[in-house]
Amino acid sequence: MDIYKPLVALIAMVNPIGVIPFFIAFTQDLDRFQRKRTIRVAAFTCFTVIAVSALAGLKVIEFFGISIASFQVGGGTLLLINALAMLNAKPAESGSVSTADAGTHIAVVPLAIPLLTGPATISTMVIYAQKTQHWWQQSVLVGYGVVVGAVVWLCFTASGRIAKALGATGINIMTRLMGLILAALAVELLASGLIDLFPVLGSPKLKG
Repeated sequence: MDIYKPLVALIAMVNPIGVIPFFIAFTQDLDRFQRKRTIRVAAFTCFTVIAVSALAGLKVIEFFGISIASFQVGGGTLLLINALAMLNAKPAESGSVSTADAGTHIAVVPLAIPLLTGPATISTMVIYAQKTQHWWQQSVLVGYGVVVGAVVWLCFTASGRIAKALGATGINIMTRLMGLILAALAVELLASGLIDLFPVLGSPKLKG
Protein backbone atom coordinates (compact mmCIF):
# COMPACT_ATOMS: atom_id res chain seq x y z
CA MET A 1 0.00 0.00 0.00
CA ASP A 2 1.31 3.44 -0.95
CA ILE A 3 1.34 5.09 2.46
CA TYR A 4 0.71 8.61 1.16
CA LYS A 5 -2.22 7.92 -1.17
CA PRO A 6 -4.83 7.61 1.61
CA LEU A 7 -3.94 11.06 2.98
CA VAL A 8 -4.15 12.69 -0.45
CA ALA A 9 -7.50 10.97 -1.09
CA LEU A 10 -8.86 12.01 2.31
CA ILE A 11 -7.93 15.68 1.95
CA ALA A 12 -9.45 15.75 -1.54
CA MET A 13 -12.73 14.13 -0.46
CA VAL A 14 -13.17 15.95 2.85
CA ASN A 15 -12.38 19.27 1.09
CA PRO A 16 -12.82 21.52 4.18
CA ILE A 17 -12.23 24.67 2.12
CA GLY A 18 -15.23 23.83 -0.03
CA VAL A 19 -17.39 23.35 3.08
CA ILE A 20 -16.50 26.77 4.55
CA PRO A 21 -19.50 28.51 2.92
CA PHE A 22 -21.83 25.94 4.49
CA PHE A 23 -20.13 26.39 7.86
CA ILE A 24 -20.65 30.17 7.68
CA ALA A 25 -24.30 29.72 6.71
CA PHE A 26 -25.03 27.23 9.48
CA THR A 27 -23.27 29.20 12.24
CA GLN A 28 -24.26 32.78 11.39
CA ASP A 29 -26.57 33.03 14.43
CA LEU A 30 -24.10 31.49 16.90
CA ASP A 31 -21.91 33.51 19.23
CA ARG A 32 -18.11 33.26 19.30
CA PHE A 33 -18.00 30.58 22.00
CA GLN A 34 -20.61 28.42 20.26
CA ARG A 35 -18.80 28.78 16.93
CA LYS A 36 -15.49 27.67 18.45
CA ARG A 37 -17.22 24.70 20.05
CA THR A 38 -18.80 23.83 16.70
CA ILE A 39 -15.36 23.87 15.06
CA ARG A 40 -13.88 21.58 17.73
CA VAL A 41 -16.77 19.12 17.55
CA ALA A 42 -16.74 19.05 13.73
CA ALA A 43 -12.98 18.45 13.60
CA PHE A 44 -13.13 15.72 16.27
CA THR A 45 -16.08 14.06 14.57
CA CYS A 46 -14.15 13.94 11.28
CA PHE A 47 -11.24 12.28 13.07
CA THR A 48 -13.57 9.80 14.76
CA VAL A 49 -15.30 8.79 11.53
CA ILE A 50 -11.97 8.27 9.75
CA ALA A 51 -10.42 6.37 12.66
CA VAL A 52 -13.41 4.07 13.17
CA SER A 53 -13.64 3.45 9.42
CA ALA A 54 -9.96 2.51 9.32
CA LEU A 55 -10.12 0.20 12.34
CA ALA A 56 -13.59 -1.32 12.01
CA GLY A 57 -14.84 -0.31 8.58
CA LEU A 58 -17.87 -2.08 7.26
CA LYS A 59 -18.11 -4.25 10.39
CA VAL A 60 -19.77 -1.37 12.26
CA ILE A 61 -22.25 -0.74 9.44
CA GLU A 62 -22.91 -4.46 9.00
CA PHE A 63 -23.48 -4.79 12.76
CA PHE A 64 -26.50 -2.52 12.37
CA GLY A 65 -27.47 -4.19 9.10
CA ILE A 66 -26.84 -1.02 7.09
CA SER A 67 -25.33 -1.02 3.61
CA ILE A 68 -23.26 1.77 2.08
CA ALA A 69 -26.15 2.41 -0.32
CA SER A 70 -28.57 2.87 2.60
CA PHE A 71 -26.05 5.17 4.25
CA GLN A 72 -25.99 7.25 1.06
CA VAL A 73 -29.79 7.53 0.99
CA GLY A 74 -29.88 8.54 4.65
CA GLY A 75 -27.10 11.08 4.17
CA GLY A 76 -28.78 12.48 1.08
CA THR A 77 -32.05 12.90 2.97
CA LEU A 78 -30.29 14.81 5.78
CA LEU A 79 -28.58 17.05 3.23
CA LEU A 80 -31.88 17.76 1.48
CA ILE A 81 -33.57 18.76 4.75
CA ASN A 82 -30.74 21.17 5.53
CA ALA A 83 -30.75 22.49 1.95
CA LEU A 84 -34.43 23.42 2.21
CA ALA A 85 -33.72 25.33 5.42
CA MET A 86 -30.83 27.16 3.76
CA LEU A 87 -32.97 28.15 0.76
CA ASN A 88 -35.10 30.06 3.26
CA ALA A 89 -31.91 31.60 4.69
CA LYS A 90 -32.45 29.79 7.98
CA PRO A 91 -29.67 27.88 9.73
CA ALA A 92 -30.39 24.17 9.91
CA GLU A 93 -31.53 22.69 13.23
CA SER A 94 -32.39 26.13 14.65
CA GLY A 95 -36.05 25.32 15.03
CA SER A 96 -35.65 21.93 16.63
CA VAL A 97 -32.93 22.41 19.27
CA SER A 98 -31.97 25.04 21.81
CA THR A 99 -29.48 27.75 20.89
CA ALA A 100 -26.96 26.31 23.34
CA ASP A 101 -27.04 22.91 21.66
CA ALA A 102 -27.45 24.11 18.06
CA GLY A 103 -23.71 24.37 17.41
CA THR A 104 -23.03 20.82 18.56
CA HIS A 105 -25.88 19.40 16.49
CA ILE A 106 -24.79 21.29 13.38
CA ALA A 107 -21.17 20.28 13.90
CA VAL A 108 -22.03 16.57 13.75
CA VAL A 109 -24.87 16.71 11.21
CA PRO A 110 -24.64 17.98 8.54
CA LEU A 111 -21.11 19.49 8.76
CA ALA A 112 -19.03 16.47 9.77
CA ILE A 113 -21.50 13.89 8.47
CA PRO A 114 -22.13 13.82 5.57
CA LEU A 115 -20.65 17.08 4.18
CA LEU A 116 -17.07 16.44 5.31
CA THR A 117 -16.99 12.69 5.90
CA GLY A 118 -19.68 10.84 3.98
CA PRO A 119 -20.09 7.38 2.46
CA ALA A 120 -17.26 8.01 -0.02
CA THR A 121 -14.80 8.73 2.80
CA ILE A 122 -15.90 5.69 4.79
CA SER A 123 -15.69 3.43 1.72
CA THR A 124 -12.23 4.75 0.84
CA MET A 125 -10.90 4.14 4.35
CA VAL A 126 -12.33 0.61 4.33
CA ILE A 127 -10.60 -0.13 1.02
CA TYR A 128 -7.22 1.14 2.25
CA ALA A 129 -7.62 -0.63 5.61
CA GLN A 130 -8.18 -3.92 3.82
CA LYS A 131 -4.85 -3.43 2.03
CA THR A 132 -2.87 -3.03 5.23
CA GLN A 133 -0.63 -5.91 6.28
CA HIS A 134 0.78 -4.63 9.58
CA TRP A 135 -0.72 -2.97 12.66
CA TRP A 136 1.44 0.13 12.18
CA GLN A 137 -0.10 0.71 8.76
CA GLN A 138 -3.56 0.90 10.35
CA SER A 139 -2.08 3.25 12.95
CA VAL A 140 -0.89 5.49 10.12
CA LEU A 141 -4.44 5.59 8.72
CA VAL A 142 -5.74 6.64 12.14
CA GLY A 143 -2.99 9.28 12.26
CA TYR A 144 -4.25 10.64 8.96
CA GLY A 145 -7.57 11.17 10.71
CA VAL A 146 -5.75 13.48 13.15
CA VAL A 147 -4.23 15.39 10.23
CA VAL A 148 -7.62 15.79 8.53
CA GLY A 149 -9.23 16.93 11.80
CA ALA A 150 -6.47 19.55 12.21
CA VAL A 151 -6.97 20.80 8.66
CA VAL A 152 -10.73 21.11 9.23
CA TRP A 153 -10.09 23.06 12.44
CA LEU A 154 -7.70 25.47 10.68
CA CYS A 155 -10.03 26.07 7.72
CA PHE A 156 -13.12 26.68 9.84
CA THR A 157 -11.21 28.94 12.23
CA ALA A 158 -10.21 31.15 9.29
CA SER A 159 -13.84 31.37 8.14
CA GLY A 160 -14.51 34.24 10.57
CA ARG A 161 -12.55 36.64 8.38
CA ILE A 162 -14.60 35.58 5.37
CA ALA A 163 -17.85 36.16 7.26
CA LYS A 164 -16.76 39.69 8.26
CA ALA A 165 -15.90 40.51 4.68
CA LEU A 166 -19.27 39.30 3.36
CA GLY A 167 -21.51 41.03 5.90
CA ALA A 168 -25.12 40.08 6.71
CA THR A 169 -26.44 40.63 3.19
CA GLY A 170 -23.62 38.68 1.60
CA ILE A 171 -24.13 35.78 4.00
CA ASN A 172 -27.87 35.64 3.23
CA ILE A 173 -27.16 35.56 -0.50
CA MET A 174 -24.49 32.92 -0.05
CA THR A 175 -26.77 30.88 2.22
CA ARG A 176 -29.44 30.60 -0.47
CA LEU A 177 -26.86 29.86 -3.16
CA MET A 178 -25.23 27.16 -1.03
CA GLY A 179 -28.69 25.78 -0.25
CA LEU A 180 -29.33 25.31 -3.96
CA ILE A 181 -25.95 23.63 -4.44
CA LEU A 182 -26.51 21.47 -1.36
CA ALA A 183 -29.91 20.38 -2.70
CA ALA A 184 -28.24 19.28 -5.94
CA LEU A 185 -25.61 17.33 -3.99
CA ALA A 186 -28.36 15.71 -1.93
CA VAL A 187 -30.21 14.58 -5.06
CA GLU A 188 -26.99 13.11 -6.48
CA LEU A 189 -26.34 11.23 -3.23
CA LEU A 190 -29.93 9.99 -3.06
CA ALA A 191 -29.92 8.90 -6.71
CA SER A 192 -26.64 7.00 -6.32
CA GLY A 193 -27.85 5.21 -3.21
CA LEU A 194 -31.27 4.36 -4.66
CA ILE A 195 -29.74 2.97 -7.86
CA ASP A 196 -27.43 0.76 -5.77
CA LEU A 197 -30.40 -0.42 -3.71
CA PHE A 198 -32.71 -0.80 -6.72
CA PRO A 199 -30.58 -1.42 -9.85
CA VAL A 200 -33.70 -1.39 -12.02
CA LEU A 201 -33.88 2.38 -11.51
CA GLY A 202 -30.67 2.75 -13.51
CA SER A 203 -31.73 0.52 -16.38
CA PRO A 204 -31.58 2.00 -19.93
CA LYS A 205 -35.30 1.35 -20.44
CA LEU A 206 -36.26 3.66 -17.57
CA LYS A 207 -33.81 6.33 -18.78
CA GLY A 208 -35.33 6.22 -22.26
